[in-house]
Amino acid sequence: MSILVGISFELVGLGFVVLALWQSQKLHKVLRKKDEEVSRKMYELAILKELGDRIGYSLDVQQIIDIITGSLRQFIDYSVVSYMFLEPEKILFRVDLEKSVNRKFVDEMKERMLKSLAALLDQDLKRMTLEEVLTGAIIVEDFQEPVGSFFNIPLVIAGKVVGILTVAHTKPGLYKEEEMSIIYKITGQASQAVTRLQEVVQNEQRKLNAMVESMEDGVLMTDKDYRVLVANPAVKRVMGLEDKADLTIFDFIDNLGGRVDIRGKLEESVKLNKVWESEDIMIGERFFQIFVLPVKAAEGGKAGEVLGSVAIFHDITREKEIQKSREDFSSMMVHELRSPMDGIKKIAMAMSKWDEEKSKKMTNKYAQMIHDSSSNILELVSDLLDVAKLEAGKFDLKKIPGDLKEAVAARLNFFKPSAQAAKIELESWFDADLPALVSFDAARISQVLNNLLSNALKFTSAGGTITIKAFLHHKDQDIFAEAQKSGSALKLNPEDKKLQNLPDTVVVAIVDTGVGISKENSDLLFSKFKQLNSSAIIQENRGTGLGLVITKGIVEEHGGIIGVASEEGEGSTFYFTLPL
Repeated sequence: MSILVGISFELVGLGFVVLALWQSQKLHKVLRKKDEEVSRKMYELAILKELGDRIGYSLDVQQIIDIITGSLRQFIDYSVVSYMFLEPEKILFRVDLEKSVNRKFVDEMKERMLKSLAALLDQDLKRMTLEEVLTGAIIVEDFQEPVGSFFNIPLVIAGKVVGILTVAHTKPGLYKEEEMSIIYKITGQASQAVTRLQEVVQNEQRKLNAMVESMEDGVLMTDKDYRVLVANPAVKRVMGLEDKADLTIFDFIDNLGGRVDIRGKLEESVKLNKVWESEDIMIGERFFQIFVLPVKAAEGGKAGEVLGSVAIFHDITREKEIQKSREDFSSMMVHELRSPMDGIKKIAMAMSKWDEEKSKKMTNKYAQMIHDSSSNILELVSDLLDVAKLEAGKFDLKKIPGDLKEAVAARLNFFKPSAQAAKIELESWFDADLPALVSFDAARISQVLNNLLSNALKFTSAGGTITIKAFLHHKDQDIFAEAQKSGSALKLNPEDKKLQNLPDTVVVAIVDTGVGISKENSDLLFSKFKQLNSSAIIQENRGTGLGLVITKGIVEEHGGIIGVASEEGEGSTFYFTLPL
């Protein structure tokens, strides 16, 4: 009995020992698993911190993958880690040998990765050039182990597959889900960081592109290999390349036709860090000044490095036209001043040689000639001063309510003797709805009417008619239909967009049956540096061209608009408005 009891106690003790060992092993497994989890977590935090510290704001995906692959040995056992990265013209295949393997092992990895990448991209990659880079251990053909363990991780940036990362070992069944999931997670987080940064950069690039697209100057930007990166619509128009896609530097070389060695100037800017500025160059029918300068990195480790070059095509046609017009205007001003002053000089010389009797007979006649010449000079100087005041914004008006009909009638009476002498009929027509009082500067509006009536008299032949018409335009009404109430002779310019959406306003028009004005000359009116240059009668009556400039300034100071409707040989209608 005592023996049985002893055996029973021994069995119970043995059971406790077995249970203790089992629990110890179980606890050891739990602790080991937790230790592995902590290790994985520490690795994950360490690699993410390293990515953050070493990459910063980098968009270099290849650099990111190099950092990830370089750190894997701290966490996972492998024979080879490699990646394939898709570049515009090739596939980069980089292999880091942690342990020596044979060539067949590397080729097998390459084939597997190519198939996986082709499937992910859904395209045939066999025709693309593959550039292979091997680092780490050496290839040893005596080792015959094939690929035993293997897994791929797609590299995705902004939803687009850009490559594939692969870990492989000669031992089979080596990689567990935990290891693979952490590498997936790290790679995914790095890709997301690059994607977010890329979105910011792309957003800024879109703003920059929109700005470059809207620039009036032509912009051509190339990289260091002179590949075209940017060619905005303006430079395409200059070169006549609007409909051509995939532009190359040779398109610009051909279209410049030897006028500029654009390839050479871009090369100088890249290699010599040189800025070049051209003389005036005619391309097509327009003049350009071309600037070529290097494009440099602004900040970071590559600050100051030349990244490419840019050529700016600045259209100076308008400046050239203004310069020529100013020269013509100066010449004309000299002529306009010289004629009356020369006349005064000759009269004075003649008068100094008269005897007393002859002087009495001729004094009145020559005094009138001196007066007329002096008046012409004074009128020209006054016009120049008025133009200067308008341009300086110092042209003051004294608007008070007045009777517009009386102002028009006064001007008609003033010009009637001249019209009768030229056998031209002067008429007027007023809309019945015309208000009794309109706010305007009577002296300045009289100046406007003087300019328009004197021009009409100059360009209307004997037997013709000049009519001043005035009507009230009601807001939101058809101004062209309202003009027809005064008769078909009053024709406003249908292309004049300023006539749209006018408020309640008085429209005054001077209608003549003269020689008319061509479309080409109509576009030159109201410009200080332009004159009409068509028919003989226009050449005969051409003046300084300042009258219409001043007229336009006075009307606009009143808040109105001025325009012309005319056809060569069909007469002209000059109209202006006075807002109520």
